[in-house]
Amino acid sequence: MAHEQGAGEEGTKGALRSPATTRYPKYPGNREENLGHTVKKAEMKKAQNDIPRPLEEVVPVRVFKAEVEAWARRIGVEPKEIRIRPMKRKWASCSSHGRLTFDTELLRQPSRFRAEVIVHELLHLKIPNHGKLFKALLRTLLPE
Repeated sequence: MAHEQGAGEEGTKGALRSPATTRYPKYPGNREENLGHTVKKAEMKKAQNDIPRPLEEVVPVRVFKAEVEAWARRIGVEPKEIRIRPMKRKWASCSSHGRLTFDTELLRQPSRFRAEVIVHELLHLKIPNHGKLFKALLRTLLPE
């Protein structure tokens, strides 16, 4: 997988962490060549803010939610709510009540990275931990 997984904060089991470390693809393309760069989320955001991005590179919220819903159908889960808001330390979280929350900055990330975050959180609706079954399903849904 392209990022570190953590236990999350209290009430957000399985949240994708970031200031600890997040594996982030430097460039879209060949996964093996490009996924070795580890940065803190705050550092990555600062670097991104220093580079002007054309508006068309930002995925609209409705498109992002459609991506989440498409993956949810494929996985066979139904999130109770999909929220998008600024998050300081994580890319996303999944509550025990089925609420998924995604960081607004995820809308600026490459589609493969968005998919990894989305699938990771949706799988927590089936499997609340990061055990062998969780990892096996993740690899099946997102093969390298």
